Parts: sequence; structure tokens; C-alpha cells
Amino acid sequence: MIKNKGERVIAAFEAAKGVAVLLAGFGLLTLVHKNVQEIVEKLILHLHFDPAKRYPHIFIDLAAHIGDVQLWLLALFAAVYAGLRILEAYGLWLGMRWAQWLAVVTGCIYLPLEIYELSIGYSLIKLMTLIANVGIVLYMAYRIRAGFGIKNNSK
Repeated sequence: MIKNKGERVIAAFEAAKGVAVLLAGFGLLTLVHKNVQEIVEKLILHLHFDPAKRYPHIFIDLAAHIGDVQLWLLALFAAVYAGLRILEAYGLWLGMRWAQWLAVVTGCIYLPLEIYELSIGYSLIKLMTLIANVGIVLYMAYRIRAGFGIKNNSK
């Protein structure tokens, strides 16, 4: 397969996401056998958030009901997700066709959620995330199409 600079950039991005999620999963494991609610409350106060506001309160309520089993399951999910991201990055770095398809499929999975998030409340970060994801999906679809030698004969 032909190695491409664009795919290498996407591969580096996917690898970074995978490593970040893997580190978050390890972070979850450090909370096993600890009072998660107390830790979350301290974190919210340290970040100068108002615990009475909607989102910090939801986070505190969630932490109050999370146990060791849930932490282990979340860490396992993080490991699987990170593994998929890193596998995709590896394949893209080497220019593998299966990784191009994986990038398109996994990118498309996020689009409905990103559109929904924008529909309930606009933010520049949400918009930029959607634009970047659409760009990656379109670029990878273009690379797949180019790899099959499909030419557009319409003028």
C-alpha cells in the first residue's frame, strides 16, 4: 500500500486519542476501593465549579452511585476503545486498506452524535469537532476510492 502524509497525520491523531483514553482508563483504576464521590467533589471545588449547578451536580450524583465493578468495566471499555484507536493508527501509518475502511466506519459512527450535540447547543468546539470528523471521513473515502482506481469520467 502507498503511504500517505494525510493518513500519517490522521494516524498520529488516532494514536494520541488512543493513548489519552488508555491513560484515562488507568486513572479510573486508581479510584478502585476509594470514595469516588468525595474525590469528585474535591475536584469540582478545585476547578472552581459550582457544585449546585446542573452538570457538576450530575457528575457528583453519578460518582455517588459508582462502585468498583463499574470502575473496572469503564476501564475495560477504555482499554478496548484505546486498542481500536491504536490499531487503526498502526494500519493507517502503514497505508493499509483495512485501516482506511475502519477510519471511515468509526468516523461515521460519531457523526449522528456530533450533529445531535450541535442541535441541543452550539459551541465552537462542537462545530470544529464535527468539521474535523467530516473532513477525516471524506478524506479517507477519497483515499479508498483513489486506491481502487475509480475515476470520475463525467465532465
